Amino acid sequence: MSKVKTAEEAVRLVKDSDVVAVNSSSGLCCPDAVLSALGARFAREGAPRDLTTVHPIAAGDMFGTKGVDHLAQPGMIACIIGGSYPSGPSSAEPPLIWQRILANDLRAYNLPSGVIFDMLREGAARRPGVLTKIGMQTFVDPDLEGGAMNDAARAAPIVQRRHFEGEDWLYFRPIAPDVAIIRASTADERGNLSFEQEGAYLGAMELALAARNSGGTVIAQVRRVAMNGSLRPHDVRVPGILVDVVVEAPEQLQTTATPYDPAISGELIRPLDSFSLPEFGVGKVIARRVAQELQAGWAVNIGFGISANVPRILVEEGQHGAVTWMIEQGAVGGVPLLDFKFGCAANAEAFVASPHQFAYFQAGGFDASLLSFLEVGRDGSVNVSRLSAVPHRTAGAGGFVDITSRAKRIVFSGNFNAGAKMRITDGRLVIDREGRIPKFVDAVDQVSFSGSRASDQGQQVTYVTERCVICLRGGRLVVTELAPGLDLQRDVLDQCSGALEVAADLRPMDARLFRPGPMGLSLIPAGA
Repeated sequence: MSKVKTAEEAVRLVKDSDVVAVNSSSGLCCPDAVLSALGARFAREGAPRDLTTVHPIAAGDMFGTKGVDHLAQPGMIACIIGGSYPSGPSSAEPPLIWQRILANDLRAYNLPSGVIFDMLREGAARRPGVLTKIGMQTFVDPDLEGGAMNDAARAAPIVQRRHFEGEDWLYFRPIAPDVAIIRASTADERGNLSFEQEGAYLGAMELALAARNSGGTVIAQVRRVAMNGSLRPHDVRVPGILVDVVVEAPEQLQTTATPYDPAISGELIRPLDSFSLPEFGVGKVIARRVAQELQAGWAVNIGFGISANVPRILVEEGQHGAVTWMIEQGAVGGVPLLDFKFGCAANAEAFVASPHQFAYFQAGGFDASLLSFLEVGRDGSVNVSRLSAVPHRTAGAGGFVDITSRAKRIVFSGNFNAGAKMRITDGRLVIDREGRIPKFVDAVDQVSFSGSRASDQGQQVTYVTERCVICLRGGRLVVTELAPGLDLQRDVLDQCSGALEVAADLRPMDARLFRPGPMGLSLIPAGA
């Protein structure tokens, strides 16, 4: 018997107070047609209501894929647990889910994406929950905020500290979904799912297992339906025995604002000269300096922001392939993409399920991570997850906490302050107008990364800006390099509200960074 139904038929399986888990990363793998039908049902009938929704990575975006915003109707969601949330320009109207969160009419939590996948895996195996160090001494820790995003959530904590085997741990209860909503490229009539046109698997298998083993329902949205027996078994990533309903949605986007790009799914290998290179300017200076921290042969995680341009620096410098890039959505190798397509990679060597990728990150098995910062505190702590003035400008922590908790080396990058007007002239940085918002502050608004814990663990942490390079040494921030053309006191020390020390061997940043054209970058072999 075929499992294919319309989206309207599928969402009738969702009941009041159900726990609904959604597999998505912004527009990537987002089952938007099913979420749209679920929201439309509520608008007509007032049901299902009081749902708990679980999103290890954001469901939807602000650029054409509504995702969770379909469900952000008063009374429909009682609780939302997300690794990240839809985000976008400060000038845009906040997504509906942010409006619900800020109005305090649902309980909202931001937990590390990898930990949420772990909670689902615990639910799938009927184990008692997650004991982990991930998130300790950050906003996830109940000694700080417990991941709560509003007063309603603070009144109902979901994270605890537990003492076990002589150590303190964070404890997260398992999640047992009543419904899992996932997406793939193709399903056969028995519900076997393949992902040949997707840019990731994310946690489709983990969500399906968690729902199935909890006696729940699995709804799979796909672009197309094939005859039974026509899918090769090695191509099936979620077997039909776990899938209850298939919804065909031929117009589903591949990822944010992208109908289809075969390079994202590995069906086409793009020539290297087809990738745009960063224009010369302050952002490129920062990305180049970050690239100088790398060694050939490393496996390197990369995040959103200025550091996302580092792979293109290596392409320009003839160093593509010297390191292997890894992103939390699951792509390994290739060239991570930018802007709307961030979270995808072109020419990837492999796609790994996100929960497996996070296990690799959480244990610090990789060599380095390149990430951005909003604020840096005097102890080296970093905030990337909350911008109080414009909450929807940031997506929350996502995988940042999983990635940084045990990473051997972290290179944070960003502009030294916000709002400065700058230019590069004759190989020198010129500041025409000073920024008004410091980024190096006494204490960050939210601790996404704990500098004190990093110091205790011996993590190697560097902060790269256009003006200077700063290292975390013995719990203190030390300026080690200064951009040509700047005055240390006027342009750096006087422009931050957090304490910075100056290295006795302070040296100028590499002059090649500030000249247009390739800089002749050469990465030394790992361990040399």
